[in-house]
Amino acid sequence: MTNDTDAYVAITRLQASYADVVTRRAWDELAPLFVPDAPIHIDTVTKPPVDVVGAAGLAAFVGPAVDRFEFFEFVILNTVIDVRDETNATGRLYMVEVRQERTTQEWSNAFGLYQDDYVADGRAWRFARRRYRSLARRFGSEPAKVFP
Repeated sequence: MTNDTDAYVAITRLQASYADVVTRRAWDELAPLFVPDAPIHIDTVTKPPVDVVGAAGLAAFVGPAVDRFEFFEFVILNTVIDVRDETNATGRLYMVEVRQERTTQEWSNAFGLYQDDYVADGRAWRFARRRYRSLARRFGSEPAKVFP
């Protein structure tokens, strides 16, 4: 039980670190959170899916996407982690982005789901693979558009 608990705590810290890095737009701090060749699949539903590799690929994609926001915060809503053994785990992370457009000052929310694979290298748990899909998006006071 202790190993499972230790892994769970370490992985939730990894997830929180990711949310913190993205919120602060500290893209140079992403690298230690990922294995170098981690495949990352991003499906925003309203545009064709994008596949990138590793922290650098993710930063190159996400950085410009959030530059248009005056305010941006990545909030973890819930997480489920399945520790398979001492070096492998999987999980789901439900999140919302709270954001304000720089030019229009319009507020919006983007709700999404990450499905992750994690690996431990003896020192830390890291993202080995991430799959993101948008679940809903809301602009201003309009009702949210919920994706199938």
